[in-house]
Amino acid sequence: MEELSSLILTKIDGSKATISLNRPKANSYYKDFLQYLADQINQVSANSKVKVILLNSTSEKFFCAGADIKIFASNTTEQNAEMVVAARNVTSAMVNSEKIIIAAISGHILGGGLEMAMACDIRLAAEGDYLVGLPEVKLGLMPGNGGTPRMIDLLGASRAMELLVTGNNITPQKAYEFGLFNQLFKANEFEAKVEEYVTNLANGAGEAMAAIKKYVQNHKGMDKDRALDYETECVQALYDTHDAKEGFLAFVEKREPKYL
Repeated sequence: MEELSSLILTKIDGSKATISLNRPKANSYYKDFLQYLADQINQVSANSKVKVILLNSTSEKFFCAGADIKIFASNTTEQNAEMVVAARNVTSAMVNSEKIIIAAISGHILGGGLEMAMACDIRLAAEGDYLVGLPEVKLGLMPGNGGTPRMIDLLGASRAMELLVTGNNITPQKAYEFGLFNQLFKANEFEAKVEEYVTNLANGAGEAMAAIKKYVQNHKGMDKDRALDYETECVQALYDTHDAKEGFLAFVEKREPKYL
């Protein structure tokens, strides 16, 4: 039996947390793995000092290849349904977290692995010749953990439809051009650039970032007037916070703010 704490490595460093997938060779997952990952995300999210969570991989070749096909194929239909629920719990933990969750991608990211990354708030990627895609249709299936709606949101219906019905993979460059990746860094600069990016966010106004994340997630489906009113409600809740007072004071004093 695999030791789950060795397959998912969690580290907290002040206002930054890193959760690393560490299941050779492809970080392919199964029910217990997913349950432990969701638990780690929830535990780190409950830490009031953490502002940013980085999700990455210890593998040079893979971010995550999705479900372990050998386990999936040997499971009963009921067991696979339980795995899908466990995968959904992971993405729900990401979405419901008040922390900004960033995926750092430098290797193959397929199926459920891509679904996981699309549930993150920001995706940072390295240049390379690895594969990016949702190939479920080639197994007679379709994405089952948010891959369909999230790809439509990120890429638009037309591009999402093509990738979903063909199951074809795209390159990191194309993923960046399509808007799937937020940033695409040179491979030899990737780790340093990711560290710089995460550190800058972790030094930012955590309460404001949490409010922005909440707004971005909840405004969908609102008409324009309700969306504007909801924005007003969100910003009004920030006026008396320490971060807002510190931000204004730092601006007046012409210095860098020191957010909690």
